[in-house]
Amino acid sequence: MRYIFLGIFLLALTAPVAAQSEKLGIGDAIRVTVFQQPDLTTEARISERGTINMPLIGEVKVAGLSQPEAAGTIADGLKKGNYLKNPQVSLAITTVRSRQVSVLGLVARPGRYALDDTSPNVADVIAAAGGIVAGGDNHVVVLRDGKSEKVNVLGKPFALKAGDTVSVERAPVFYIYGEVARSGAYRLEPNMTVMQAIAAGGGITPRGSEWRLKMRRANENGKLVESSAKLQDGVRENDVIIVKEALF
Repeated sequence: MRYIFLGIFLLALTAPVAAQSEKLGIGDAIRVTVFQQPDLTTEARISERGTINMPLIGEVKVAGLSQPEAAGTIADGLKKGNYLKNPQVSLAITTVRSRQVSVLGLVARPGRYALDDTSPNVADVIAAAGGIVAGGDNHVVVLRDGKSEKVNVLGKPFALKAGDTVSVERAPVFYIYGEVARSGAYRLEPNMTVMQAIAAGGGITPRGSEWRLKMRRANENGKLVESSAKLQDGVRENDVIIVKEALF
């Protein structure tokens, strides 16, 4: 018997420390095992009250406790009720539902999504939400503890935490009109130039001239100011580029 308990003790030592110390939450699914008492084995989901129902002792509050703490609480209940003299209880999370983040904005399926050890990154969660829809920005806003941070979904992995909110906003755009193949609004790419903007619009028509370009840009007061533009000029959000007819 002593060797059996030693084996259990060593197994507990080798379990991931982070997982053991993580707090249980509402919605988590857990499995409770009582040594040499198979009838007491319980699989349950933590209720809105933060409790589970255990055989013999009834409702037990476990939300907010670590796995070892919750196991100890159940063991105390069995001992105080005189059901077992020295109960050996273990508890494991089978499905995590309490560690959730909210995904809002331009994704296919906005809502709340569970985090787990294999998919804690912002890109993984957005993929679970169906991905960014047309017009959405790859630079998303992560709101955490009242502070916001801009994160590039396509860049370095960014780990999310329970309670975070990910907001996918509309991508910045520019507008191009005049003698181009396809006038309209287009997604603004980083460090974009007028030449690249024209290419996005399908290029200049035979009637247009790359020497007769105009740029309309809002000034500090929000008023649009028109000026001449060159192919190498940078493009900003909401800029309006106009390609005029060539002078013959």
